[in-house]
Amino acid sequence: MHLYVHIPFCHRICPYCAFFKHTPASTDMKSFIRALGREAESRVAALAANRGGETATLYFGGGTPSMLSDTHLGHLMETLDRLVPVDKLDEFSFEANPATFTEKKVRFWRSLGMTRVSLGVQSLDSGILHLLGREHTPAQALHSVEMLKNAGMPHINMDLMFAIPGQTLSIWEATLKEAVRAGTDHISAYNLTYEEDTEFFRSLLRGEKRQDPDKDAAFFELAEHMLEAAGLRHYETSNYAREGCISPHNMAYWKGEDYVGIGPGAVSTINGIRYSNTRDTDAYIRSTLENGLPLSEQEPVTEEDYRLERIALMLRTDEGLPLKYILPESRPLLEQYRKLGLADISPEQRLILKGRGRLLVDAIAAELC
Repeated sequence: MHLYVHIPFCHRICPYCAFFKHTPASTDMKSFIRALGREAESRVAALAANRGGETATLYFGGGTPSMLSDTHLGHLMETLDRLVPVDKLDEFSFEANPATFTEKKVRFWRSLGMTRVSLGVQSLDSGILHLLGREHTPAQALHSVEMLKNAGMPHINMDLMFAIPGQTLSIWEATLKEAVRAGTDHISAYNLTYEEDTEFFRSLLRGEKRQDPDKDAAFFELAEHMLEAAGLRHYETSNYAREGCISPHNMAYWKGEDYVGIGPGAVSTINGIRYSNTRDTDAYIRSTLENGLPLSEQEPVTEEDYRLERIALMLRTDEGLPLKYILPESRPLLEQYRKLGLADISPEQRLILKGRGRLLVDAIAAELC
């Protein structure tokens, strides 16, 4: 079992982000924490009774989980630790923004058993950070890495973005050099996407911003070259890690394992059913405290749904896609990919993309579907 906790609060709404999030405003934080605990008790208990087994990973995402006060996080962890003993987890991961924590806070996180912090750095260029609406400076981002190291945080990830308006290859190269020099054991390098309901998307529609796939490819290839040369394994399209430092929680998503998501806007997939919680924090709090579970929608994940998801997600990993998920009528494409140098078939009968094939993962997945 894998448990995801969604904390939807941000001090400021970034213009490119489409995740469910909002400023805390008048949210009753004490009630919010109680609601998370109630939902966790209901969902984890039901899943454990139905399937047995232990939770393998715990992941706090957002929003900005690092905005939680020590008091609120401590109360929530008292509940979660009873349900999913932290000392038995393979990973306890926490998303954080550099401008939202101190050395004292990091020491508290470690006391809770946290093993991995994912920093939303995005860039180490001050101009790009301003464009993205980030609150931290490059110096604060690098200092946050040092704080985490000094506190003995076992694993640190740095989230970075490329193909940002105004970002040049030289700016991207400088950010990658600084990120490697900072010494984190995991780097996520994401291509900016223009998601609906974001200011960036509206700007794209107005013609104020442009997309350039060829330029995006150059950013991708530069990141791959520099990060692999620095000793990081390119284990997923957007993720690089040192030996033994991949994220088991993220791997669980890509492999299609069941997971429980708690919090407003969170999603769970349990025994072939996908549950999507209400994206209204006040409604989430009310319904969960009254009924033990939030308002949510559910739909079945059919065998065909599952097959298509495995193609889309497992092709992104360096472990590749088991051939059993590819329909017979699509098998001739495999030889074409091999001849073009886009992929190999492993002895374990997996399709593994390589070279330019990793750039074309979405197009290849669409062909195989």
